[in-house]
Amino acid sequence: MNWNTLKTTILLGLLTGMLLVFGKLLGGNVGMVIALFMAAIMNFGSWYFSDKIVLSMYGVRLLEKEDAPVLHEIVEKLAKNAGIPKPKVGIAPMDVPNAFATGRNPENGVVVVTPKIVELLDQDELEGVLAHEIAHIKNRDTLIQAVAATIGGAITTLANMAQWFLLFGGARREEEDGSWAEVIGTILMVILAPIAATLIQMAISRSREYKADETGGMISGKPEALASALKKLEEYSMRIPPEIAKAEVNPATSHLFIVNPLKGDTIAALFSTHPPTEERVRRLLELAKRLFGRIRETLWRW
Repeated sequence: MNWNTLKTTILLGLLTGMLLVFGKLLGGNVGMVIALFMAAIMNFGSWYFSDKIVLSMYGVRLLEKEDAPVLHEIVEKLAKNAGIPKPKVGIAPMDVPNAFATGRNPENGVVVVTPKIVELLDQDELEGVLAHEIAHIKNRDTLIQAVAATIGGAITTLANMAQWFLLFGGARREEEDGSWAEVIGTILMVILAPIAATLIQMAISRSREYKADETGGMISGKPEALASALKKLEEYSMRIPPEIAKAEVNPATSHLFIVNPLKGDTIAALFSTHPPTEERVRRLLELAKRLFGRIRETLWRW
């Protein structure tokens, strides 16, 4: 298990632990069981339906092979390299250059691009981007991020429920047992839990982006092409007015895209679901050096 995978496991464990503690604080052992049951139902729903929801949200049209033979050829080759079934290929009618992947498992994977990204990037760079998205499918990041999002959503829901608990039950409970300790603990959870859940979700997303970059670079064998694509996409996204980006992208799904589509928005940038592009590029170039070193070593042995 590498560091990114271990970190993701720990962060998911923290989210689940927060949910259970919150449930216990509100309703004791029964509340904890209810919170766990609620998380399980929400996770199953998001796992099974998330791809349909996202594709519908962005008006994605699935492309047949004759509609985009080059895209299909690239995706087929990369999927073979990754050892997964060939994902479907879709196009989202958006004016921003971007791409994302969805699907509850590799058998139901979909890789989506926008028309602008196909225009902006050369074929090697586009291959690097598609490899990154196929890496998300191979690594089951769509499932991991759906689980993180739904547990985070459950925590926020419980926080809203706790507000009503404080309004109608907190004062009465204080009169009964003479202590404010439980009420104060609930207040702190109401304020801090949703913030902590959001920060953990962002940390999970950033970790999975690094992992998808690394896996994608290995799948394509061209990590430097992905690095070049990321730089182009970053530069372009910074020029997009925030109001245009917000009109096209739902902030709740911004983590799906290969680069943060809300880069121009200062507030959104503070809570970015993506790691810094400069660091992603640096890691990819380091990977390119390692791959080149292995090739050179192999040639010397021959």
